[in-house]
Amino acid sequence: MFLAVLLALATSGLLILARIILGQTTYDRILATNSLGTIIVLAISVHGYFIGRPEFVDIAIVYALINFIGTIAVLSLFDNGTLGDKFGDKKE
Repeated sequence: MFLAVLLALATSGLLILARIILGQTTYDRILATNSLGTIIVLAISVHGYFIGRPEFVDIAIVYALINFIGTIAVLSLFDNGTLGDKFGDKKE
């Protein structure tokens, strides 16, 4: 069963890597990168389950949060041209 799960995750990862490389727009590539992060979170969780280390789930959750925040930050950067620092451009 472990081999089947790893094969499915590897296949999904390769398809997502193709989407990152061949993506038509920047947003496609960013969302594909976010999807690859999700696949990595699943791989960490499955690996932790099969070796009997439940602490890996905590690591996967932290990685998922960093992945989500990073995706939102990069999308904000491309959309607004800034990460939200509206006061840094203030001219007096």
